[in-house]
Amino acid sequence: MNKRNKYMKISIITITFNSAKTLQRALASVQGQTHRETEHILVDGASTDGTRDMIAAYAKTHPNVRWVSEKDNGIYDALNKGIAMATGEVVGFLHSDDVLFAPDSIEHIAAVFESEQADVVYGDLQYCRGNRVVRHWKSNDFNPCALKYGWMPPHPTVYVRRAVYEQVGPYDDWFRISADYDMMLRIFSAGYKTKYIPEVIVSMETGGASNKNTKARLSKTQEDYIVLKKNHIGCGYLTVACKQLRKIKQFLR
Repeated sequence: MNKRNKYMKISIITITFNSAKTLQRALASVQGQTHRETEHILVDGASTDGTRDMIAAYAKTHPNVRWVSEKDNGIYDALNKGIAMATGEVVGFLHSDDVLFAPDSIEHIAAVFESEQADVVYGDLQYCRGNRVVRHWKSNDFNPCALKYGWMPPHPTVYVRRAVYEQVGPYDDWFRISADYDMMLRIFSAGYKTKYIPEVIVSMETGGASNKNTKARLSKTQEDYIVLKKNHIGCGYLTVACKQLRKIKQFLR
């Protein structure tokens, strides 16, 4: 491995709110990475279950941890705070109940940023229920034409140069569920150099906000439609339908 890769600073942002039951695994997966220059930023939404105390204690013994705990206007506001705090050349996200798949996941990402001079790097995602894998999101190399057919990368695996976020702007926190889709469209339609790594980067627990019940799924559909119109991509609800149909193969193993 290129010696320089070990010194590419990568910031990983984790958003927490009453996450005491799951946070320890996420913390351990970041601290267990072989990549030397990893900054872990924790943005807590004024938790009341002991999460804040857990983070404070952890930060005292891990100098690469930076954190803040205060009320926010939702997850996307918190993500914007995290990006503003980041000092790494590259920024990625890890949910408080998810883990990086392997100890060398970040090392592989750094190597690709260096060798390919990429602006964006992403990989595959697996969904778990406990210790059982229930869904596997295998991605592919990016083709700009695919956006109008509902393609998007597994966003928890997407790592982006901080300069790109400075250029495309913050998450649009008008959206309650689909600001991540909006951000992916803004980045991937802007002509940045992307690189796909054909390996699992993140192991994610099932049960996200967009899938927890029928009302949430309907809200997600409506917001996705607005995102597409905002970005002038695709054919409205037809593209949304294509996006949903793409998920079917993720359940086939």
